[in-house]
This record gives sequence, structure tokens and C-alpha cells, in this order.
Amino acid sequence: MHALIVGGGVAGPTAAMALRKAGITSVVYEAHPGGVSERGAFLSLFANGMDALRAIDAHQLVVERSFAVTSIEFATGTGKRLRDARIDQDHFGRLTGPRTLRRAELCRVLAEEAGRRGIRVESGKHLVSAGRTPEGRVKAFFKDGTEAEGDLLVGADGIHSVVRRMIDPVAPLPRYTGEDLVCGYASKAPVSSPDETMRMVYGKRAFFAYLTTPGGDTWWFVNIPGATSAPDNNAAATPEEWKRRALERVAGDDRAASDLIRATEDDVVGISVYDIASTPLWHAGPIIIIGDAAHAAAPNAGHGASMAMEDSVVLAKCLRDIPGADAAFTRYEQLRRPRVEELVATSASMKKRAIPGPLQRLLRDFMLSRLLKDGPRNAAPWLTRHHIDWDEKTVPEVKDRQ
Repeated sequence: MHALIVGGGVAGPTAAMALRKAGITSVVYEAHPGGVSERGAFLSLFANGMDALRAIDAHQLVVERSFAVTSIEFATGTGKRLRDARIDQDHFGRLTGPRTLRRAELCRVLAEEAGRRGIRVESGKHLVSAGRTPEGRVKAFFKDGTEAEGDLLVGADGIHSVVRRMIDPVAPLPRYTGEDLVCGYASKAPVSSPDETMRMVYGKRAFFAYLTTPGGDTWWFVNIPGATSAPDNNAAATPEEWKRRALERVAGDDRAASDLIRATEDDVVGISVYDIASTPLWHAGPIIIIGDAAHAAAPNAGHGASMAMEDSVVLAKCLRDIPGADAAFTRYEQLRRPRVEELVATSASMKKRAIPGPLQRLLRDFMLSRLLKDGPRNAAPWLTRHHIDWDEKTVPEVKDRQ
């Protein structure tokens, strides 16, 4: 069996390595000529994401290129300390997360390792269409005029997926949440956090967080209301423009936020935040979507990359153990849909604390200490304690017999 994987971000190379371990060859096709963009936000992989990588023997690579964040300090915009929470996780007897790194670095690590394992990763391959061959295989057609043929096509091409529209032309479009994420990297910061600690600040009009890396740089992000309901103009926004928008939203809060933003030079990026509450069709014939192409969550919970990794490993196990792609795809969806859609809902609800209205802010600030007593919602056991046993056989769906 041979798979065509569209998308070279997080899900694509991970799926390729998982499929290879399951005995299925593949090629990864990335649309951007130079591979995944170097610019972008940073992320943390919790224990569940690291567990998925461990299943395909790729976890140590991420450990080597990342650093640990083991605790969070919560505060209000006035600087009032709310709570501290430990988030280091001993998962099945192994200290496994969270690990923090830039998204671009994670994509590069995964793509390099896929190549080292003999998996071809091709850049500049923008998928235009795909169709069935008389033999029942799938053929992909790319913008540069080239073609590729395989037994399966896996769409790992992100929230604005081309493959999703091929499966279902009337699939729900990504929904702009009305929120933008601004992220920056300050090399000479006037403010720093303790070792392995992230500080999270619930401000008057924005949510701000920062951490200091082992090398001494300070990374930060801020959630702000979007400038418009249609964020097309954000693509042209400069680092200075994003800094200006961020500074407007943290004005009046503790000075740490504004001092950090001002101290950051041009390593600033802004992202319009989208999500997809539910995609009705994940597969059709030999074509399937995974990761953000199937279930994109707003980044408030910070589990998008981890869920993509889980998807990749579970899909490979289903294809390994269940005869016939259709039956394997069906079982994969049954295993994954409830979990990922619960994450999407959880992440969307977290926005209410991050960017509240005036009345909501008063209630939030009054309740925050109590709400945070069990730690951050994105470190809840149902999320982080998820385990994938590679050696456990995946069984097909057993339907009730009347």
C-alpha cells in the first residue's frame, strides 16, 4: 500500500512515519516552495502529544530541540498573583511533557526525521485536484503540472484544506473566531520568568503570557480581539502594526506586558484565529483528512499539534489492523471524532476568560482563583493522559445485533 500525503506541517510527516512503521510507504507533498514558513508562534506539546511521538520512536528528537515548562503562574492585569500550578506530567512512569518550541522548528524536526527514515518530502507541490483511476487507486494533480498515484490520499493540509473541499464541496468553512494571536520573541527583554515557568496574565482587555527560554530569550503571546470581522487585511500587517495592536490592548495592565512588547524588535507575527466546530465528512473513497484539515481548534487550549500527532498514529494503526481502507477510515473516525470535537469546544470556551466583555471581566476576576484551583483546563487528565499503545491491535467496529 502506498499513500500520498498532502501537507508538510505537523500532521503530514508524523503520519508518514507512523504509516511507515505500519508497513505502508508514502510521499509527503508540501505546497510552499521552501517548505513550512519559518515565521509563526511557539507551542507546547503536552504528555499526550509526546506519547504519540513515542509510539513511532520520534519523541527524543523533540526533547532535544525543545525545553521544559513545568509550572504556570497566574495573575490579574494589576499584577495580583492568583495561583501557581505544576504542569509537569509523569505519564505512565515517564516524565513526558510539556515540551516547548517554535512550531517551525517542530515541523523541521519532523520533516528531517521523515527524510532520514527514507520518506520523500517534496516542496512546491500545490494540490489542485484528485480523482479515482479505473483500478480504484487515487491520482493527485499538482499546480506545477506533475501527477502522483497511490492507494490512499491523506489530507494533512491544515485548516484551509484543499482536500477537505474535494471530499465534500459543501463542507463548513473555517470560522473566524473574532480573535487574533500576536506572538513575539525578545532577545534582550527587560522582563523574564523563572526557570521552566510560564506567566499568564488575565488583563482588562487581553490575555498575555510569557516565558524565558534556557538561552535567555523571552517569548510572549497575547490574545486580542480581531481588528475586523473579515481579517483578510491581516496578511499584510507588519511586525510594527501587530506590536501597535498588542500594545493598545495591554494598556492599563501591569507594565510587564507593554515592556516586553516594546523590547521586541521585528520577530513578531500575528495570526487570525479560526476554528471548525465539526466537519461532517472526514473521508470518501480512498481519501481522508486528518489534523486541522478535519478538526481545527482555536489555539487557546494549545493542543492542535498534539491532536494531529494522535490522529497520525491512530490512522496508521487502523490501516495496519483493519482490512480495507473504508473500514479502517470508519474505525479511525469513530475513535477520534468525540475526543477532537470536545477539544474544539473546550478551546472555544476558553476564549471567554481570555477576552471577556466588561461585565464578564468583573465576574471572571472575582472567580479566577477558584476556577484555577484544579490547574489550567488544557492540562486536564482527559486531555493529557491519553495513551496510544502501538502494539495493541485495533479492532473494527462491532455493531449491535438486534
